Amino acid sequence: MRSKFDQQLAALNQELTEMGATCAQAIGLAAQALEQQDVALAAPVGQLEEQTNEQERTIEALCLKLLLQQQPVARDLRQISAALKMITDMERIGDQTEDIAEIVTCMEYRCTNCTMLREMAKAAIKMVTESADAYVRRDTGLAQQVIAEDDIVDEYFDRIKQELIAQIAQNPANGERAIDLLMIAKYFERIGDHAVNIAEWVIFSVTGIHKSSELQ
Repeated sequence: MRSKFDQQLAALNQELTEMGATCAQAIGLAAQALEQQDVALAAPVGQLEEQTNEQERTIEALCLKLLLQQQPVARDLRQISAALKMITDMERIGDQTEDIAEIVTCMEYRCTNCTMLREMAKAAIKMVTESADAYVRRDTGLAQQVIAEDDIVDEYFDRIKQELIAQIAQNPANGERAIDLLMIAKYFERIGDHAVNIAEWVIFSVTGIHKSSELQ
């Protein structure tokens, strides 16, 4: 019985890894489309978002199967419940990446802040990938690293925001462009927040302690 359960847990880990990879691929395409002003690169992002939705449903079904058909112990229950929480954040990452792609598709001007946005996207991709890896490896150290890396994404957001404010002050006609780019930066910042959420659930799955309980 335990052998079958372990096989299904391994399948769950594989599905989560693949969902994290799908999210990272979508973020990368959206960032590349922004930098190169290439609508064709943004087009597949919507398909990848649909793929994350399908992966979320697959993982939900697998988790329910593990809960109903097997006899998970406390550690297993934490791992399964953490997975259910994590896929919600991954699905939202897919949504926000699609929002970035939609803005890029409608842009009719060159991106003047693309260097920082590209680096911000790289940092967000790293966080998403590492948070999924931390779950599979049950690596709380890597999860803590993801949480710390959010400061990098936040710093990029603050720098981009200040640059855009300065551009608007210098030339109010750039207002619409600045708002679009600020929205993109905010989506990347939110993606980083979701990666932090995932990392916190990784820690819970291993230790049984979640940040929210520490604040009570």
